[in-house]
Formats: sequence, C-alpha cells, structure tokens
Amino acid sequence: MQALPPCPHCQSTFTWENEGTFNCPECGHEWSLGATNDDEQLVVRDANGNLLSDGDSVTVIKDLKVKGSSTPLKIGTKVKGIRLVDGDHNIDCKIDGFGPMKLKSEFVKKNG
Repeated sequence: MQALPPCPHCQSTFTWENEGTFNCPECGHEWSLGATNDDEQLVVRDANGNLLSDGDSVTVIKDLKVKGSSTPLKIGTKVKGIRLVDGDHNIDCKIDGFGPMKLKSEFVKKNG
C-alpha cells in the first residue's frame, strides 16, 4: 500500500483518494495528483463565510487595536480594494487615516 500525500492546504496526513482526486477530511480541500500550489487559488472567507476576492470592499466588524497607533480601527470602518495574500493576516489594504495595513479575514464582512 502506497502512502498518500499530505493535504497541501492544511498538511493533514488523513487524506484519501477517490477516482484520481485526493480529499482532506479535516479542511475539505480537494486536489488532483498533478496539481501544484501554483495551480491552486487562494480561498479566503469573511466572518460570515462569504468568499472574498481581490478588489472587494469590506467592513470591519470589531474594534481592532493597531500596533504603533494610539487609536484603534473602529467597528464599521469601510475598506475598499482589498488584495488577498497568503499568511496569517490574509488581507492587504490601504485605510484612510491609517495607511497600508494587513487584516485578518475573520474580522471583516463583505459589502454587498
């Protein structure tokens, strides 16, 4: 019996194969044997589970402390033209009055 590859999304070793595609029971990710990380698109969801994409507008749903600033980022702050990146803080944006920032998708909701 050959060893199955770990999930490229969450690194789980509990993967299983079904008709040429591999599946991860922990995160639900599916991929084919020939897929590489370059072929996969970044999947980022907001606090409500809506799929986010580059250029979307979002609203901050919680007051957030900003490192290096005495004023927090207030609830209801609107952010336009987000860019999705890989990492812990998966949203790059520019906020009026604060400048360039990185946000976690769990603290925003998609507008419209």
